[in-house]
Amino acid sequence: MARPRKFDEAQVLEAVRDEFWAKGYTATSLDDLMKATGLGKGSLYGAFGDKHQLFLKALGIYAGERVVGIQEALAGEGSAVERLRAAFDVPEPAGGDVQEATRGCLLANSSTELAALDDEVLACARKTYQAVEDLLVDIVALAVAEGDLPAGTVPRDLGRLLFAVQQGVEFLSKTGMEPAALRQIGRSAAAALLR
Repeated sequence: MARPRKFDEAQVLEAVRDEFWAKGYTATSLDDLMKATGLGKGSLYGAFGDKHQLFLKALGIYAGERVVGIQEALAGEGSAVERLRAAFDVPEPAGGDVQEATRGCLLANSSTELAALDDEVLACARKTYQAVEDLLVDIVALAVAEGDLPAGTVPRDLGRLLFAVQQGVEFLSKTGMEPAALRQIGRSAAAALLR
């Protein structure tokens, strides 16, 4: 009979996620993961499988949270076009933490590092990015229906363009670009694309 787990799985996965996020998949060692979680190799592998499975589990949770976060941001108050504009208003880093902002997106970082080598990471990225694109396409279509975007607007085309801008701003944040410059890029893109 297996012994009951004596750790909080969500806390462990959060610690693992942060370790992979800080160092990347390849540079994160098993020792790093054991230190971050306070668990031994047997406990980690027994509960989650090997390093790769542990990474995929943490990445999958992160990806799901990203989609929900964007969904919630686009479901706020106001017209569809107002919600779209608000989604491109880049916030200040939490507590002014520039290091937090320069971490970038775990999914984008992982895709850059591993997509050419790891079909499961690539599949996770494609599925997540498609879900985000679809959310943007849906709200663009709603903005067209509400009369706030031109009737000839192709929602899929504009949704993809908005997604590309959002990913570009996120990438630039990882380079350490000033938050004020990132906000200006987001606002300029919204002003140009969401008239």
